[in-house]
Amino acid sequence: MLGLKLPTDPRWVNIVEKNIEEILTDHAYCEQKAASTAISLIIGFPEKSELVKEMTALAREEMGHFNMVHDKIINRGWVLGRERKDEYVIELMKFFPKGGSRETHLVHKLLYAALIEARSCERFRLLSEEIDDEELSEFYRNLMVSEANHYTMFLKFARKYGKKEEVDKKWEELLEYEAQLMKDLGKKETMHG
Repeated sequence: MLGLKLPTDPRWVNIVEKNIEEILTDHAYCEQKAASTAISLIIGFPEKSELVKEMTALAREEMGHFNMVHDKIINRGWVLGRERKDEYVIELMKFFPKGGSRETHLVHKLLYAALIEARSCERFRLLSEEIDDEELSEFYRNLMVSEANHYTMFLKFARKYGKKEEVDKKWEELLEYEAQLMKDLGKKETMHG
């Protein structure tokens, strides 16, 4: 359903289980960055009223998820660690060339966001099915549904604001690029890397 070309190696869960504190910290910042992305879309494209409305709701939801992850950290007797670089996102952002029209920039941002949400959804599913920690298994099962909805929403907006055929072609190319990236990732207790 997500269209990802290379699934996460299930052994990634074994890496995560060795350092739950690290994955929760990374996850918390991912939620915060997702809220920031929504806010940046509002700031950058205020004339797109439907997008602004959806991004306002999304920013609220993502900060709610951040709060839920932060609560998991606190309840386990830990504190939120420092933000880490997200190698996955850094590498992903190199795919589309810089420049272009404002509309092209918007479509690219929406496609990046869709892919990040799709990969998050896939990772949440894997955690919900494979992690031994029952509390986190249920937590990630519930979040997985949200991420799937976010992924489809971003794709819908990309197709609305760009030419559908071009957007679909770019999406397929981005998926292929991401599959190549994933061959070198999945070896750390981070949500995407």
